[in-house]
Amino acid sequence: MQSEEVNDWRERTMGSAVERTDEHVREYLIYRGFTSTLKHLDSDMKADKEKGFRVDKIIDQLQLFIHTFDLNGLKDYWGYLDRRLFCRLEDIYRPTVSKLRTSLFRYYVVYTVQLKNLEKTQEFFQRQAQELQGKPEWRDWFILPFMPAPEQNPLFSPYFSRQWSDTFLVSLHNFLSVLFQCMPQPVLLSFDSEVQRTTCLQEENDQLRHMLFSLQGEAKLKKQEEMVHHKLPPYVQNMDRLGDTELDLVTSQRNPALTTTPSRNFFSTFLPQARRVPGKMPRGLPGSSPTQASLGRKDTAANQMPEKRGESGDPEPHLEGGTTSSDLIDPPPPSQTQVSGEGQRGTGVLGVEQPFIKLSQEEYGEHHSSIMHCRVDCSGRRVASLDVDGVIKVWSFNPIMQTKATIMSKSPLLSLEWATKPDRLLLLGSGVGTVRLYDTDAKKNLYEMAIDETHQRILSLACSPSGTSFVCSAAAHAGPGRSGSVTETVPRLPNPLSVSGQLLLWDTKTVKQQLQFSLEPGPVAINCTAFNHNGNLLVTGAADGVIRLFDMQRYDCAMSWRAHDGEVYSVEFSYDENTVFSIGEDGKFIQWNIHRCGVKQSENSLPQDATGPFVLSGYSGYKQVQVPRGRLFAFDSEGQHVLTCSNNGGLIYRLNSTSDSGLEKVLPLGGHKAPVVTVDWCSAMDCGTCLTASMDGKIKLSTLLAQKS
Repeated sequence: MQSEEVNDWRERTMGSAVERTDEHVREYLIYRGFTSTLKHLDSDMKADKEKGFRVDKIIDQLQLFIHTFDLNGLKDYWGYLDRRLFCRLEDIYRPTVSKLRTSLFRYYVVYTVQLKNLEKTQEFFQRQAQELQGKPEWRDWFILPFMPAPEQNPLFSPYFSRQWSDTFLVSLHNFLSVLFQCMPQPVLLSFDSEVQRTTCLQEENDQLRHMLFSLQGEAKLKKQEEMVHHKLPPYVQNMDRLGDTELDLVTSQRNPALTTTPSRNFFSTFLPQARRVPGKMPRGLPGSSPTQASLGRKDTAANQMPEKRGESGDPEPHLEGGTTSSDLIDPPPPSQTQVSGEGQRGTGVLGVEQPFIKLSQEEYGEHHSSIMHCRVDCSGRRVASLDVDGVIKVWSFNPIMQTKATIMSKSPLLSLEWATKPDRLLLLGSGVGTVRLYDTDAKKNLYEMAIDETHQRILSLACSPSGTSFVCSAAAHAGPGRSGSVTETVPRLPNPLSVSGQLLLWDTKTVKQQLQFSLEPGPVAINCTAFNHNGNLLVTGAADGVIRLFDMQRYDCAMSWRAHDGEVYSVEFSYDENTVFSIGEDGKFIQWNIHRCGVKQSENSLPQDATGPFVLSGYSGYKQVQVPRGRLFAFDSEGQHVLTCSNNGGLIYRLNSTSDSGLEKVLPLGGHKAPVVTVDWCSAMDCGTCLTASMDGKIKLSTLLAQKS
């Protein structure tokens, strides 16, 4: 019922847009004095067979031909719709069009019999005999004119019921509505909606601006009221009078063990050298040592330590008697945490501030089935989303939410990834062993690559940041368990290890396979893949519960370890790329040190609604279950917070928390009525957009404002 109401609303909206656009064009022609063109326009509008894209009027016209027994008009009108609309559809929809045409003619024949117009019934079969004789669906219908009471015959009685006719008309109505919505529309049709949307955005921005100013004023007043004044030690009081000699003395009294440059190891070649923002040092991870935290940074970082102790997180300089400057002021209460020596910011004496403010939440509702993947491109301008029906939507959300392209695939699709260079290209992995490269600007397929005939399920795609190659995970067929579709039972394989898999590297310029990675101890299905920022490292998670780390300069596996009991669903590098995070079938969210093979830095148990399988309960005990397919977690721009799935929306945790669990809930996004199955986080300056996609086909965009402390 809800889908019918949505279709009716969309139909009315589109019809209104067409009518308003027609009026705008008429006004423009009158303004320019193009009277001859205006006459032709009026003439064409009177003869418009598409009825201004009003589906209800098209249905009324078809019924008018039937009620007046105008068989020629009915055939000509359907032929026009076929030439104008249906012929543009992909071949996969031709059977549906053929069934609708058959039902339309049956509707006509049944109507002639019901009104006892035997002449028109016989005329139909005489004129259509040559076309219908070879079709099996019409074989039994030629006896209809000679039956005394066909409505009592079990073969024909369903077609004489009111239920069948109503079902047919509703099906035809819905088919045309969806068809009109998917058709490419001229920009002029969206003029009014864009003007209205822009006005609403301006009003919303004004409200948010006032709200932000009010919150800033309240926060400033609160800080002034809660500020605790301490007696400063002589060392700090005389800070502005210190000369060069005293400053050199203070610098020389730092802990020499923390100023030494760490020894270079295997990963020093691959870890980031220019990823960090100058002057901004990443916060330490729980259990990490200063040496581990320094790996991957510039060698000069140890010589550029800032002098402000409270912000850098460096050890306090030692004074006489081995006392630090922090010992000279009143210590905080036991329940509060000071700034640690590894740069971890605690609650402090003023209490914890919420890291984000949720400014707004919008909904993208163009999908009609459960979402599998939802990814933002590297520029943050476009989103690509894939549902279990194989429908892909490419859309933008800034400044307005607008669908840019709709892709309907003949074959099932299992994976999706944006290319890095150029970012307009989209990689689509299918269930028949192919990967397509789609140009979202030109709205066409550039080429299709045949990956492997024996491993036809393309489970994961990852593009190298260099833009010259991509990694493809292909697996053999093993039933519906990992297809990503929504089924009635829990779609888990009894033995995932029995599924053979390959990990391949393809060149995007030559469109050829470069090599096949060795998977030890044997070929296994790789569920998830991720590159580090420069493409020198690749991390993968597999169905055997093993995480493998590949050296992309030597193209071999540098290390691997057993990570989860069951399959690995999702894996990502941390912000500083000294660790990787993973979520597995065992419900664990684990952080791994890549410098020490198989060593955990933190481990947390997440609820099932964050790790899957995801369950959506329906009527009469019916349950829809979906195995995780897309990204299960995403980090903010600083790597200090992580977004996960939940039953009613995304949930943001703070990493490096002082709580016993290692994770601290800071902001539930909410807004969903079905379980969220995949997430993404797009950050731009202080504002970021969290994308959460659910099993009912809805995608929520939550705009956050980061509060800087």
